[in-house]
Amino acid sequence: MNNNKLFTIGFTKKNAETFFEKLIKSGIEKLIDIRLNNVSQLAGFTKKDDLIYFLKKMCNCDYVHKPLLAPTKEILDAYKEKEITWLEYENRFNDLLVSRKAHTFLSSSDLHMVCLLCSEPTPDKCHRRLVAEFYKNYFKNIEVIHL
Repeated sequence: MNNNKLFTIGFTKKNAETFFEKLIKSGIEKLIDIRLNNVSQLAGFTKKDDLIYFLKKMCNCDYVHKPLLAPTKEILDAYKEKEITWLEYENRFNDLLVSRKAHTFLSSSDLHMVCLLCSEPTPDKCHRRLVAEFYKNYFKNIEVIHL
């Protein structure tokens, strides 16, 4: 059985050209925005309305916002303020995904040629990696590719 390809990307420390070229080259069909806030002034070209336009025009792909795949403000703030370690953040966030029944939000085939978007420049300490791993562990036939 072929694996469904699930991509992830963060926009921080990327200009628009680099960001969109990575998406175009990957051939994604849909971008799932898993940020809590998709209209931040810091987001630049990834503000919701601009992103929807650019994705359609440049990548011929769809956009959907799934904030239930984002951490709560409390978990995020606790990590940012160094009240909890990254390991504690991972554990709390993974527990949150289980309690929210995130496995019911998307099927394995819904994740094929999809890219999860968050802001962090790399996936190592970003919840997009945790979401991708959650689905890979649940469905087993997911190949995760970090852009």
